[in-house]
Parts: sequence; structure tokens; C-alpha cells
Amino acid sequence: MRATPPVRIATPDDLDALCALCLEARGELQVGSALCTDDPQRLRDQLAVLMGALGGTVLVATADDEPAGLLLARIVGPGPFSDVVALNLEAMYVRASARRRGLGHALLLAGATLAEEAGATEVYASPLPGARGMHRFLARIGFAPAAAHRVVTTAALQRRLALDPATVLGEPTGRIARVRSLEELIARRRRARAVSEGFDRAAALEEPTDGLRQVRSSMSMQVNRAVQMRRPAPSSTTTS
Repeated sequence: MRATPPVRIATPDDLDALCALCLEARGELQVGSALCTDDPQRLRDQLAVLMGALGGTVLVATADDEPAGLLLARIVGPGPFSDVVALNLEAMYVRASARRRGLGHALLLAGATLAEEAGATEVYASPLPGARGMHRFLARIGFAPAAAHRVVTTAALQRRLALDPATVLGEPTGRIARVRSLEELIARRRRARAVSEGFDRAAALEEPTDGLRQVRSSMSMQVNRAVQMRRPAPSSTTTS
């Protein structure tokens, strides 16, 4: 049986080696700043902060007595909306030359042990879209899809909100706003037509005006005259 590769909690003495591993991962995955900064000093400071943060976890796996893999994680929870405690796996990487030697399994096993000790009932991982190997590895050992993430740069979000100020107030924008405007226009026209038809019916029930009386009287005289003209002349009879 193959021995489990040694994994331990990282110390400040490991920071330079951990920075080198992170930069290797950045170059291999070609995902740029989505993974980490390319500034070694800044990266070193960030790793040091994670080491000292409450719930922060940095593990290092060694091969041939040299750091060859790392796992960055954080214990989160319970929070204001959930009592769940979880281990949030932020990054895991094994140097190409040390793969297929069980370092990835050993790192996760050590992480799961720490999670159990902290009372974490779940382990979350958020591998980057370009890390296909990591996606396959996590799926193979039982990680299931949990949620879809969306991301936007702060500058792009500010530009969009400036163009669509109604979005800030939660009002509809774009196609939804146009549909609602059209519906409001149709509703106004229907109301106007109903009011107009109401006036027409009311006018029909009102007393006729003087002008209307003259028109009706003229029409009545014409009808009477036509009737008189069509009547046969009265016959005269004489008796002797």
C-alpha cells in the first residue's frame, strides 16, 4: 500500500514556497487575476493574512521533502441566516511534476479532518471555470453542483446603474418597462373611449335642442306634404 503523502498546516516559513505554487497555478490555468495576483509580495501578504484569520486554513503537501501542493480554505458559519458551519475550499493546487501521487487526496483528507474538528457539516468548493482538471477531480470524489455564480467588475456595474437609474429603485427596465408603458397606453385609450361612449349615450337621452327641434319640424312638414300629394282627389257625384 502506498504511503499517504505528508500534509501539514503551513507556517510563515512556507510563505515563499506557497507564493511560488500560487504563481505556477496562475500561469498553468491561464485565468489571470481570477486566481491570484501576480505580485509576489502582495501574494505573500495575502497568504499571511489567511493564515492568521479566524477560521483560515492553509495546508501544504510535500513531495521529496519539498512543498508541492497547497490547499487554501476558510471555516465559515454559523451566520445570521444559517446555522450551518462549512469549510469553504477557496483553492487547491498540486504541482504538475508531483501529480498522480495522491497529494490531492491527502490535502482534501486533511481539510475534511479540520472541517470535522470545527463542526463543519459541509465542504464547499468554487473552482474557476477554466480549471477543468479540478472540476473533474472534485466531481470524481463526490462534489455535486450547488449553485451558479455570477460576477461583474465594479466599474461595469457602476456604468450600468448610471445608464439605468431605475434599477437602483427596483423599477422595471428595458423590455419590461416598454411592455408596461404599452399596456398603460392601451388602458388610457380604453378609458377615453368608454368616457366618449358614455357622453354619446347621455346626449341621446337628453331633451332636443332648439336647432334639433327645427330640423325635426321641417322633416315632419315635408313628410306631411308628400303624403298629401299622393292622396287621390275626392270624387264628386251628381244626382239628377
